[in-house]
Amino acid sequence: MTDPTTDQRGQAAVEIVAALPLLALVVAAAVSVLGAGAAREAAASAAQAGARALLQDGGPRAAARRALRGAEGRSRVVVHGRRVRVTVRPRALAPALGRWLAATSAADAGPGAPAAPAAPSGRRGGDGDGSR
Repeated sequence: MTDPTTDQRGQAAVEIVAALPLLALVVAAAVSVLGAGAAREAAASAAQAGARALLQDGGPRAAARRALRGAEGRSRVVVHGRRVRVTVRPRALAPALGRWLAATSAADAGPGAPAAPAAPSGRRGGDGDGSR
């Protein structure tokens, strides 16, 4: 005759082993979502860096690539006029998933040439109390 306690332990072990693939899938999905968030942040940062470079008469593609730090091989930078658009694919377990979770961000450097710096005014700063 078998011990009922041993049978219950054996059944619990089988249930745990059966649940491991589901747990692995949940962890992989969470990692993919976090990777997509990181790709979105990287794309936004790179697009802004490219737009700033345009405003400073620099190379927008090079500035965007420098801002990507490690995602250069998974990204694309497109400059059209004064608009910089960056697409970043996150690291993913499957290439198709990385393409599906790709993030795109764009930044504009304004409609035309950068504005000239404002002329200094004769007024000096202080504590904010203009009544003196």
